[in-house]
Amino acid sequence: MKLVKVILLALLTLNGYSQQKTQVFFDFNKDTPTDKSNQDLETWLEQNTNIEIVKMIGYCDSVDKRDYNKDLAMRRINTMVTALKNKNIKISDALVLKALGKDFKLSKNQSENRKVEIFYTTIPIVKEEQVSEEGKDTYNTLDGLVATEISALENKFIKAKKGDLIRINNINFFFNSEKIMEQSMPLLEELLQIMLTYPKLRIEVHGHICCNPNPMDTKLSYRRALIIYKYLASHGIPNNRLAYKGIGSNLPIYPLPERTEAQRAANRRVEILIMDK
Repeated sequence: MKLVKVILLALLTLNGYSQQKTQVFFDFNKDTPTDKSNQDLETWLEQNTNIEIVKMIGYCDSVDKRDYNKDLAMRRINTMVTALKNKNIKISDALVLKALGKDFKLSKNQSENRKVEIFYTTIPIVKEEQVSEEGKDTYNTLDGLVATEISALENKFIKAKKGDLIRINNINFFFNSEKIMEQSMPLLEELLQIMLTYPKLRIEVHGHICCNPNPMDTKLSYRRALIIYKYLASHGIPNNRLAYKGIGSNLPIYPLPERTEAQRAANRRVEILIMDK
């Protein structure tokens, strides 16, 4: 017998651990919440300390062009990711981000359209329990079902829908280079394995850079996306399942100029757009 951690969903009702949602609203053409939403968020966080953020969807009103609104919606999402991290709220490794801009059923009240929806779950109780050696690669849920472990990255792809944007944490690059850091290679290999496991999956690789305030300079981010594309293609993924795009510094996780090397490294990243699955 061996001691392992088993996640027990020890809650009284289904609503206790199902995915829930809250909303944060923004002023016109702003990526910071309204004063009222900031107050409501503080109250909500006081009442919901034991949670994990699993998905965010950003929206805009009907004013301005589609691409601008999607960019604004993503900036609103990034504002909320940063705000929640600063409050020490747990962000899932399988976090799914989706910027809809104005591509949704708009409310007649424009202020209701300028928002970010935050989906979260209650963090389950973790308890030490005796299980057999043969069961070490599985966990038992409260209803007796047994599920095999999957990686956090694969879980992102399983949960994502067409049009979702998946941020892959820790595929990072050397400064001012498309060379991938050695410690990031296992994640790149894992991405390849996911593409091999799910043959219907079609993706667009998005490359990002740090430190450069010029929104028109996308050359380096283009090369970073291309390096991922070439790696997957050279390992047997058909070209019709792959695309790539350079975003430049237009959608930073941390605002420019970054304050620390950790923030710069986080902005030098790869994201995956699900085109089909």
